[in-house]
Amino acid sequence: MSIRRFAALVLGLCLTWGSPAAAAGPFDDWAAVVVAGDWRAHSGGASEAFDNARRDVAAALERAGFQRTNLRQFSTKPAKYQDTQPAQSDVEGIYAALTDLSGKTQGGCLFYLTSHGDPRGALVNDRVLAPGVLGAMLDRTCGKRPTVAVISACFSGVFVPALAAPNRMVLTAARRDRSSFGCGEADKYPYFDECFLQAISAARDFPALGRAAQACVAAREIKEGTKPPSEPQMWVGAELKPLLPLYALGGEGMRRN
Repeated sequence: MSIRRFAALVLGLCLTWGSPAAAAGPFDDWAAVVVAGDWRAHSGGASEAFDNARRDVAAALERAGFQRTNLRQFSTKPAKYQDTQPAQSDVEGIYAALTDLSGKTQGGCLFYLTSHGDPRGALVNDRVLAPGVLGAMLDRTCGKRPTVAVISACFSGVFVPALAAPNRMVLTAARRDRSSFGCGEADKYPYFDECFLQAISAARDFPALGRAAQACVAAREIKEGTKPPSEPQMWVGAELKPLLPLYALGGEGMRRN
């Protein structure tokens, strides 16, 4: 669905808030994929941080109004997490899931990846997912639909130029030339993922969530004395920007506000 067609649909919903059709939430027909791209800490030892984030971000998205049937999770060790039944993290499987989900839904798309990163891209099970590859994956599956892409990894700002499009919002854990923090063996979540989870419970929409996550990361890094600051990046396309306030987070938020 194009941004223009979706705007017309949203206008129609706004005019019929009092009717049964208004019961649908703004994310009911969105496709969502949440990926943990590694299982190791920065030391090379085992860490639960990425899978903890994957599990809890997926749960937070459901609370925000995304439908479980339209949401897929991926882990590098799926057999370990029978409670959430993620699929194996690999680029081909993620692309297949995006293809399947976008074929079954008519709304927007959300892509969330938490992993290690370097200036080439982000790690997905010992392979580097390059920004151009992810951009092509989203082009071919989500197309012109409203799309939110969140990359939680060191140097993840490298994804912004490749993913930037009029119908997209891109949120990253760091600048293209900076590390992010919180992927040690004892960390529950990477700093950015923890801030995303804190922000989504209170933010009205994705831009507000992004701003809150940026402020949260900055405060956490000051507290912990980590330097240089990671400086999470946020980019919002011109076509999507005026529509994002209509995507109220929190299930019934669209009718509340």
